Amino acid sequence: MKRNKLYAALMAAMIGAGCWLGAPQSEAATRAEIAAVKAPKSGNLRYWTKDSVAKEKLVSYVKDVTNKESKNFIPAADRVAVFDMDGTFLCETAPYYFDHMLFLQRALHDPDYTPSQDDKDFALGLERWLEDRSKSDNLGSSAPHQSSVFAGTSYADYEAYVKRFMETPVDGLTNLKWGEAFYLPMVEVMKYLQANDFKVYVVTGSERELTRILACDVLNIPTENVIGTDIKTLAAHQGETDGLQYTYQSDDYLVRGGFVIKNLKMNKVSAIAREIGRQPVLAFGNSSGDSAMLNYTISGNKYRSEAFFLLCDDLARELGNEKKAAKCKDLAEKNGWVSVSMRDDFKTIYGDNVVRTAKP
Repeated sequence: MKRNKLYAALMAAMIGAGCWLGAPQSEAATRAEIAAVKAPKSGNLRYWTKDSVAKEKLVSYVKDVTNKESKNFIPAADRVAVFDMDGTFLCETAPYYFDHMLFLQRALHDPDYTPSQDDKDFALGLERWLEDRSKSDNLGSSAPHQSSVFAGTSYADYEAYVKRFMETPVDGLTNLKWGEAFYLPMVEVMKYLQANDFKVYVVTGSERELTRILACDVLNIPTENVIGTDIKTLAAHQGETDGLQYTYQSDDYLVRGGFVIKNLKMNKVSAIAREIGRQPVLAFGNSSGDSAMLNYTISGNKYRSEAFFLLCDDLARELGNEKKAAKCKDLAEKNGWVSVSMRDDFKTIYGDNVVRTAKP
């Protein structure tokens, strides 16, 4: 059985049995354990290999810019670090992005929801593509469909839905639930930077509120430090009335509306300038959609700055892709970013009890 058919069958079985929340107890690092990850200011990072060049470059950088005697010293107020999410510190390969798998759950496998025909057709096309990625998808943007299937949902109900999905197992890796699918070495980097008075932001193509629910508590990041794809926010009784013509009422509550803007490529840079108001000095990404953010960080910066680029080259402990990793390595070399090999630099990824079951 192909991977996403297995996933669909598993989801249907769990929901049909009334046990969507009853996934087997994970043997990966739990969310509580991820939240408890600490990293000393010294940079002794235990989830990274001893001889990791990327780790040493990061630690050397941090020691330099936090040293008041260094010519490269950066005041704490300007120590801004930005991280992409999917594929940078969260799994995006089991079998696909978290937000896309949530969309498929809602559109195709939720017995309590009936999607529009347009959303259903898109979901079926995405599912077919996941079965055979050798064929071009030609699906267009998924973001409008991802927002559409939750339009009209209250923020509280959406949060509950996302949290239920976080309890479901990923496909292709054992003992791992979606809510635990964080790369431990990258979580450690975030905690290390926080220990050295860096302000850590998540700048992602995933939807903003979803990212807040999934990541803020385990990463110790304030909700306002999440920048993502945006959807409209409406009052429950607002209907089609423009916000300039509507006043929030005492019996109102917030509901989700339609798609606004996808936070990728140059949109990431625009959002950083608009919402942070400072040029980052550190940036972490993993795909071409992060290129603009990484280049913005290291170009024309008044401070010493660095960009780090993760390579999806681990085929044993993760669902890596050698061809993509090779292209990404070339992209990093071309742009002057520091490559991070998940295979060579990470001592572990999710914890030693997570084992790959999917065939390469």
